[in-house]
Amino acid sequence: MDGVATIRTIGHDLAVKAVSAAVAAGIECGCPVVAAIIGAGGELVALLRASGAPFPSTQFAQDKAYTAASFRVPTPDLYEMISGNPALRDGIAAKPGIAMFGGGLPIDIGGECVGAIGVSGASEEIDTICANAGLAAIGATQH
Repeated sequence: MDGVATIRTIGHDLAVKAVSAAVAAGIECGCPVVAAIIGAGGELVALLRASGAPFPSTQFAQDKAYTAASFRVPTPDLYEMISGNPALRDGIAAKPGIAMFGGGLPIDIGGECVGAIGVSGASEEIDTICANAGLAAIGATQH
């Protein structure tokens, strides 16, 4: 039907597999993390918090995933894209749920963005390693 769009989004089974792999990678690094999956439509699909992960990391992980799903780029890439325009950068950063630091990656499967993963609780580098472990576990393109 004209005017109606179908959005392909990550399903529960893949989302659970991805957050489990991301949290396991954090444990291997000695850093308890939180991993969240946001679907292509902006909905929370899965969330897993390792014992001992910092409490604020639960929201940060969701914000990173939401940002990466919304803009379909890794979270630090968004900052790079808009950093030269202070009004745009400040306006986007002021919106609730936006995170422009490492740990949020789009989930690309078969050339299509079906959502995003966000990981928080460690350094940006380790959060990104954990997010990539989640992507690898489900056969998604790694960033």
